[in-house]
Amino acid sequence: MPRFKLLIEYDGRPFSGWQRQDNAPSVMGLIEESLFKFARERVTLFGAGRTDSGVHAIGQVAHFDLERDWHSQKIKEALNHFLKETGVAILDSWKVTEDFDSRFLASKRYYRYRICNRRAPLTFEIGRAWQYSYPIDIDLMQQGADQLVGHYDFTTFRATACQAKSPWRTMESLKVSREGEWVYLDAMSRSFLHNQIRSFVGSLVEVGAARKPVGWITEILNARDRRACGPVAPPDGLYLTQVDYPEDVDYLVQEEPWTGHTKD
Repeated sequence: MPRFKLLIEYDGRPFSGWQRQDNAPSVMGLIEESLFKFARERVTLFGAGRTDSGVHAIGQVAHFDLERDWHSQKIKEALNHFLKETGVAILDSWKVTEDFDSRFLASKRYYRYRICNRRAPLTFEIGRAWQYSYPIDIDLMQQGADQLVGHYDFTTFRATACQAKSPWRTMESLKVSREGEWVYLDAMSRSFLHNQIRSFVGSLVEVGAARKPVGWITEILNARDRRACGPVAPPDGLYLTQVDYPEDVDYLVQEEPWTGHTKD
């Protein structure tokens, strides 16, 4: 069966999250329905990251199998035709070998959290960022973030409903930056726990706003207790930005150049 890889962008506001649900709209379910409209096949989409309700993506990766063979670019064009005005877009598509797995082969995942640090309310960015009214010292936030880089038991920073078998994760990078009124937290790891980044952000903002001392981050990390965590930041500002795969894995299948496109 031909296997295909998708690069996906979406606005998470209309959806209950990535994962298909019986009684709520999901990104996964919408793309599966669009595939059925195009290919007349029921497929299961496998994503690299299971983003929560309201969380966005500019670099989600997924794969699926079809019975019939298609050119990967025709799949991209056809899906985008059916996905018009849904808040979901297919940025690219590739034909891949059957051993490619978007979730289990992923070597690094990248997330960005966006905070608009100003008194004035959001207008164009409503639902796409966290508006935080009080001053934030990003140097203090970075000092706190540095304490979370490494291999730790992150029980404090994961949702009580997290289904991961282990709370241990290795945070490879956690960087805080500012551009004018915008504050960003960029995180990179092979995998994340449920609500981990939003929990990081809420606690680090407590430090950046001088409500908690920098050393408090280590204290709550070592507590290994969800009740010790600071406020969880809203989903609005969180984006899955990129997923990496090992460079030595040759999974792309060569195709003839694409010369057509699906009519609207």
